[in-house]
Amino acid sequence: MKLTSLLSTALLATSLLAGTAMAQDIAKQTVNEALRAKLPADILKAGSIISVNNGSFPPYEIVTGTTEMTGASADLTNALGELLGIEIKHATVSGLPALLSGINSGRYQFAMGPIGDFATREEANDFVDWVQEFVVFAVQKGNPKAITSLDSACGQKIAVMAGGSAEKVIKAQAEKCVTDGKAAVEVQSFTDQPTSILAVRSKRSDAFFSSQAPLTYFVSQAEGQLDLSGIGQKNGFDNLYQGAVVPKGSALGPILEEGLKILMANGTYAAIMKKSGLENNIIKEPGINLAGKAAK
Repeated sequence: MKLTSLLSTALLATSLLAGTAMAQDIAKQTVNEALRAKLPADILKAGSIISVNNGSFPPYEIVTGTTEMTGASADLTNALGELLGIEIKHATVSGLPALLSGINSGRYQFAMGPIGDFATREEANDFVDWVQEFVVFAVQKGNPKAITSLDSACGQKIAVMAGGSAEKVIKAQAEKCVTDGKAAVEVQSFTDQPTSILAVRSKRSDAFFSSQAPLTYFVSQAEGQLDLSGIGQKNGFDNLYQGAVVPKGSALGPILEEGLKILMANGTYAAIMKKSGLENNIIKEPGINLAGKAAK
């Protein structure tokens, strides 16, 4: 199948999911005046903030235009915006490094994500964690290369998101493969999830190593061409938390955390997660920099 045909299929699947999501309503929130009063003066004056993303990350982020998005993250930002009495707009950049630099430069106020929270990343940013994630492999149907773990990835072509945590883990595994006398992993870094999954479907890559939630979605939309592998294993990670990203020390972090706690308490968070098939990624309660706290 030609790459253009694969891309068309992926875009159609994304449109279908977006349409299904729009058909399910999430309860409208009432402005929480006490929480709104905690917003910085410049945000209150502007009446809006920008959440940046780095392309589609289904079923969390489904980018439908340069400033438009659907999915669980969009539903959460809508609910948070209603709770805070402000508009939360969306912007898309290419790649995680551009997303982080855009936040730290002040061009964007935050990223709803979810983005992987790691102690090393907490040196430059704060994470408001709202999901727990796992990392697995999307492989070709029947798993012809028998990729079931990091060790079995030696000598294989593994696609990852550029700048992401999975890229760091798979590069470390490539070095381990050589140390163990095996062929190194050929790491193939791409800027977004759809391009990575298309590389596997077109057999340019043997597997895509990434978060379980989006891979579950992509496999379900792959017309029987893909399988999930490595489920239930740590695959180089301990407890993996993901969440929103704000500049280090930003007053917006605690406000988002409190807003998420309110949405959890009133059932909106669970409704949004279940709507997108993310029941297995629900976290008990949100928290700031949970990865760093777990490491101590």
